[in-house]
This record gives sequence, C-alpha cells and structure tokens, in this order.
Amino acid sequence: MATVRYRYRLYPTPAQRVALARTFGAVRFVWNQELARSQIHDAKYQGFSAASRRLTAAKKTTDLAWLNAISCVPIQQSLRNLDVSYRNFFRGCKSKGPRRGYPRFKSKYDEQSAEYTRSGFKVEHGKLCLAKLGSIEVRWSRLLPSIPKTATVKLDATGRYFVSFTVEVNAQPLVGGTPVGIDLGIKCFAALSTGEMVQAPSYKRRERKIAHVQRELARRKNGSRRRAVTKKKLARLHAKISDTRRDFLDKLSTRLVRSHDVIVVEDLNVSGMVKNHHLARSISRQGWRAFRTMLESKCTRYGRELQVVNRWTPTSQICSTCGHRWGRLDLSVRQVTCEGCGAAHDRDVNAAKNIVAAGQVETKNGRGGHVRRMVPLGTCAVLDEASTSGPTPESSAF
Repeated sequence: MATVRYRYRLYPTPAQRVALARTFGAVRFVWNQELARSQIHDAKYQGFSAASRRLTAAKKTTDLAWLNAISCVPIQQSLRNLDVSYRNFFRGCKSKGPRRGYPRFKSKYDEQSAEYTRSGFKVEHGKLCLAKLGSIEVRWSRLLPSIPKTATVKLDATGRYFVSFTVEVNAQPLVGGTPVGIDLGIKCFAALSTGEMVQAPSYKRRERKIAHVQRELARRKNGSRRRAVTKKKLARLHAKISDTRRDFLDKLSTRLVRSHDVIVVEDLNVSGMVKNHHLARSISRQGWRAFRTMLESKCTRYGRELQVVNRWTPTSQICSTCGHRWGRLDLSVRQVTCEGCGAAHDRDVNAAKNIVAAGQVETKNGRGGHVRRMVPLGTCAVLDEASTSGPTPESSAF
C-alpha cells in the first residue's frame, strides 16, 4: 500500500468563506500560542497530551470561548502537527534523522490550511462535508481510488481554495523498461542518456510581467486598497508560473517512471548553487528538488528503482565512450570532442550517460547496505564536479 495525495479545487459560498477564515484563524492562533508558550522563559515542550489539556481548559475561559464555535478536529490536528514538527527538530539535533528547522510561527499572509481527519469530514453526493461548515462544491477532476484518510483545506495567496485528500492505493508494479540517466540543467531542463533533450516551459514573458507589477506595487501606499489589488495580481502571476512548472514536472516524471525500470539522478547541491547570484533565479525556477521528490514517490508506487549518484562524481569531465578525462569545462562549452577516441559528445548527454553508468556500478553487501566502488567511471576516481558546486572535500582541507 502507498499513501498518495489527490488535490481538487473547492468553490465555497460567501458564508462558507467567512467560516473557513475563522477556522484558519483558530488553527493559526492555537499553533502560535502553544509555540510561544514553549519559547517564553525557555519552557520545555511537554508534548501533544499536555497541549491538548491546556486547550480544553482554555476553551472554558471567557477570552477563548470563541474557539467553541470552530470544529475541534482541525484545532487538535494543528497541535498534532506542531508535535510532529518538534519531534523532527529534536531527532535532527540528535543526528537520528534529516536535520529540520525549529518550528516557526504562522502568519495570516502566508498560505492558510486546516487539516481534518475522518471524524471531521465526509464525501457524499459529490460534495465535501466539513464539520460545522456544511457541504462545499468540489470540482472532481478524477475519481478517488479509495476512502480518504485526511482532508486538508487550503487557501493560497490568489484566493483559490483547494482540498488535498490522502488516500491509500495498492502498489501497481510496472514490468519492463531500460535504465536511464538524467542530467539536470538550466538551458535544457533534462538531458537523458538516451539522447533526448527535454526543454522546460519558458517563463520569460511572465517574469517580465512580474517585474512590471513589482514596480507598480512599490508605488502603492501601505494599507491602501490599490496595494491589496496589486498584491493579488502579483500573486496570480507567481501562481501561473508555479502551476505551469508543477504540471510539466508531473507529466515528465510520470513518463520516465512508466518507460524506465531504473532511474539514476545526480545529488545536486542546490543550496550551494543558488549562492551564485548570476544563476540563482534560473536555478530556482527549474524545480529540481520537486522533480526528484516526484520521482521518489512514483518509483515507490510503481515498483521502480531510483538511484542517486554522488555529487562529486565527475560526470561532465570524462568521455562516456572510452573513459578519457578532459577535466573541467566552461559552462559555455556545449559540444566536446574526445581526444582519446575522437567521439563527439553533447556535454549534457555525455554527463547523463556517465550518470547511468555510475548508478549501475553500485551494489549491495551481504547486510543490504549500498557499496560504491572506487572506480565508478572508466579509470577515473571520484573527483570534484563543476566549479558551481563549490570546492572538493580534498581541497577544502587545505
């Protein structure tokens, strides 16, 4: 069984919009109050049970009696999410998991959300019924495969409402396919080891509009109605870019998972690459991390294998045919002719072929742990990649 998310557009009535705004405010208030309590005088966080008891007692007071008009399901779920956030932070501090940041306060200017469990919602007659809110119109773009476990209602910066269901689906293993290596780039989003070059959608026209609206927003007076209208106009432009990118990445990842049994990608140091201010915007627009997350989820669901190659593997510095190393190349060099065998390569396609070769040499030991051989590509040892990734581990020691 795999847990996946299905997202749909919501169309609440004006009265339901007001009720949802109160729900979002209550969820945000409870989160911020409990987070502030643990920070005042360095008070120790006591977990979900203690926070739930404090919330129950607070509802009986006069100041917080308004919380009784809101469904208790999203409020309690907000405390559970805060508890999970704390646990992830503490686990990362003890090096028992990925490092996560400290929980942050929620703002009314960010995306708003409220999560309902099964006791707080149901789907009937083609509508979503929420506790103390009634039935809300849903645009069903596809059918739900099973009964949803949770429903998260969201409001984005453009004023659009969405609901995200988490459902469990049976694994659908696919049979057949060939290994493929993927080299991610800027001018060309992805170069495949098969020779295919995948181009990303162009955002230049909308980026010019964003720059124009941002200058217009800077001239508006703070707190004015025109500033609020211009701000929503800017949010819509960003949403169009985000929706276009998400649609492109979703379709590309689905096609790759259906066609190839083993997918090999490179572990890019995106946080380090965006420090280059000449490339930061172009790199951020690509959505490399979101693409890798989609591949991980779909490979798990369809029984495919996703391998990640070490970022220090010199995939763009050697010939994929004979293994001859020509060293670092300037980013302006797109075509390379090998001095060893005379083969002509496209820079990105050659790197993609080296990536899939490096992924195939990884094996597992008797205990199931991954083992990397010392010579993954031809006769070349594991050295540094392009200069945009920063210094090598060896050079940083001196």
